[in-house]
Amino acid sequence: MMYQSEMKLSRLFSIFTGITIYIACLGLFGLASFTVVQRTKEIGMRKILGASIGGIVLNLSKEYVKWIVLANVFAWPLAYYYMGRWLEGFAYHSDLNLFAFVASGMLALIIALLTVSVQTFKAAAANPADSLRYE
Repeated sequence: MMYQSEMKLSRLFSIFTGITIYIACLGLFGLASFTVVQRTKEIGMRKILGASIGGIVLNLSKEYVKWIVLANVFAWPLAYYYMGRWLEGFAYHSDLNLFAFVASGMLALIIALLTVSVQTFKAAAANPADSLRYE
Protein backbone atom coordinates (compact mmCIF):
# COMPACT_ATOMS: atom_id res chain seq x y z
CA MET A 1 0.00 0.00 0.00
CA MET A 2 1.26 3.43 -0.91
CA TYR A 3 0.53 5.33 2.31
CA GLN A 4 0.94 2.52 4.84
CA SER A 5 3.53 4.43 6.87
CA GLU A 6 1.14 7.39 7.14
CA MET A 7 -1.62 5.08 8.37
CA LYS A 8 0.65 3.70 11.10
CA LEU A 9 1.75 7.21 12.01
CA SER A 10 -1.90 8.28 12.18
CA ARG A 11 -2.76 5.48 14.61
CA LEU A 12 0.26 6.32 16.74
CA PHE A 13 -0.63 10.02 16.79
CA SER A 14 -4.23 9.19 17.70
CA ILE A 15 -3.16 7.12 20.69
CA PHE A 16 -0.72 9.73 21.95
CA THR A 17 -3.23 12.53 21.33
CA GLY A 18 -5.77 10.73 23.53
CA ILE A 19 -3.19 10.23 26.27
CA THR A 20 -2.10 13.87 26.01
CA ILE A 21 -5.67 15.17 26.22
CA TYR A 22 -6.31 12.98 29.26
CA ILE A 23 -3.18 14.22 31.05
CA ALA A 24 -3.99 17.82 30.15
CA CYS A 25 -7.51 17.42 31.53
CA LEU A 26 -6.11 16.02 34.77
CA GLY A 27 -3.75 18.98 35.06
CA LEU A 28 -6.52 21.42 34.27
CA PHE A 29 -8.78 19.74 36.80
CA GLY A 30 -6.05 20.05 39.44
CA LEU A 31 -5.46 23.70 38.56
CA ALA A 32 -9.19 24.44 38.74
CA SER A 33 -9.40 22.67 42.10
CA PHE A 34 -6.50 24.72 43.42
CA THR A 35 -8.03 27.97 42.12
CA VAL A 36 -11.39 27.16 43.69
CA VAL A 37 -9.79 26.42 47.05
CA GLN A 38 -7.84 29.68 46.88
CA ARG A 39 -10.98 31.67 46.01
CA THR A 40 -13.49 29.92 48.29
CA LYS A 41 -14.06 32.99 50.44
CA GLU A 42 -14.50 35.17 47.35
CA ILE A 43 -17.07 32.73 45.97
CA GLY A 44 -18.91 32.76 49.31
CA MET A 45 -18.98 36.55 49.40
CA ARG A 46 -20.23 36.75 45.83
CA LYS A 47 -23.06 34.33 46.66
CA ILE A 48 -24.01 36.33 49.76
CA LEU A 49 -24.08 39.51 47.68
CA GLY A 50 -26.48 37.87 45.23
CA ALA A 51 -24.38 36.40 42.45
CA SER A 52 -25.91 33.50 40.59
CA ILE A 53 -24.20 30.14 40.24
CA GLY A 54 -23.92 30.66 36.49
CA GLY A 55 -22.32 34.07 37.01
CA ILE A 56 -19.76 32.63 39.40
CA VAL A 57 -18.92 29.77 37.04
CA LEU A 58 -18.60 32.26 34.16
CA ASN A 59 -16.38 34.53 36.22
CA LEU A 60 -14.02 31.72 37.21
CA SER A 61 -13.93 30.28 33.67
CA LYS A 62 -12.98 33.55 31.98
CA GLU A 63 -9.27 33.26 32.71
CA TYR A 64 -9.12 29.72 31.29
CA VAL A 65 -10.87 30.86 28.11
CA LYS A 66 -8.33 33.67 27.75
CA TRP A 67 -5.40 31.24 27.88
CA ILE A 68 -7.02 28.80 25.46
CA VAL A 69 -7.68 31.53 22.92
CA LEU A 70 -4.10 32.79 23.29
CA ALA A 71 -2.75 29.26 22.76
CA ASN A 72 -4.84 28.92 19.60
CA VAL A 73 -3.57 32.25 18.26
CA PHE A 74 -0.03 30.91 18.46
CA ALA A 75 -0.82 27.34 17.40
CA TRP A 76 -2.88 28.02 14.27
CA PRO A 77 -0.17 29.72 12.17
CA LEU A 78 2.43 27.13 13.18
CA ALA A 79 0.08 24.25 12.40
CA TYR A 80 -0.90 25.82 9.08
CA TYR A 81 2.72 26.21 8.05
CA TYR A 82 3.88 22.73 9.06
CA MET A 83 0.76 20.96 7.79
CA GLY A 84 1.12 22.75 4.46
CA ARG A 85 4.73 21.61 4.17
CA TRP A 86 3.78 18.04 5.09
CA LEU A 87 0.92 17.93 2.57
CA GLU A 88 3.18 19.12 -0.26
CA GLY A 89 4.86 15.70 -0.27
CA PHE A 90 1.73 13.82 -1.34
CA ALA A 91 0.77 12.99 -4.91
CA TYR A 92 -2.77 14.34 -4.49
CA HIS A 93 -2.75 17.75 -2.88
CA SER A 94 -5.32 18.82 -0.36
CA ASP A 95 -5.91 22.37 0.76
CA LEU A 96 -6.13 23.34 4.40
CA ASN A 97 -9.34 25.07 5.36
CA LEU A 98 -10.08 27.34 8.28
CA PHE A 99 -12.86 25.05 9.53
CA ALA A 100 -10.39 22.44 10.82
CA PHE A 101 -8.57 25.04 12.90
CA VAL A 102 -11.74 26.61 14.26
CA ALA A 103 -13.19 23.18 15.07
CA SER A 104 -10.05 22.11 16.93
CA GLY A 105 -10.02 25.37 18.88
CA MET A 106 -13.67 25.00 19.81
CA LEU A 107 -13.13 21.37 20.83
CA ALA A 108 -10.24 22.41 23.09
CA LEU A 109 -12.39 25.16 24.57
CA ILE A 110 -15.31 22.79 25.21
CA ILE A 111 -13.09 20.16 26.83
CA ALA A 112 -11.43 22.77 29.05
CA LEU A 113 -14.72 24.39 30.06
CA LEU A 114 -16.26 21.03 30.92
CA THR A 115 -13.24 20.16 33.02
CA VAL A 116 -13.20 23.50 34.84
CA SER A 117 -16.97 23.77 35.20
CA VAL A 118 -17.19 20.64 37.34
CA GLN A 119 -15.07 22.18 40.08
CA THR A 120 -16.43 25.70 39.82
CA PHE A 121 -20.03 24.54 39.85
CA LYS A 122 -19.40 22.44 42.94
CA ALA A 123 -17.87 25.44 44.73
CA ALA A 124 -20.59 27.83 43.56
CA ALA A 125 -23.38 25.50 44.66
CA ALA A 126 -21.90 25.07 48.17
CA ASN A 127 -23.35 26.87 51.16
CA PRO A 128 -21.55 30.24 51.47
CA ALA A 129 -21.82 30.15 55.26
CA ASP A 130 -19.46 27.16 55.36
CA SER A 131 -16.70 29.07 53.54
CA LEU A 132 -17.05 32.20 55.71
CA ARG A 133 -17.67 30.57 59.07
CA TYR A 134 -14.06 30.68 60.31
CA GLU A 135 -13.37 34.36 59.60
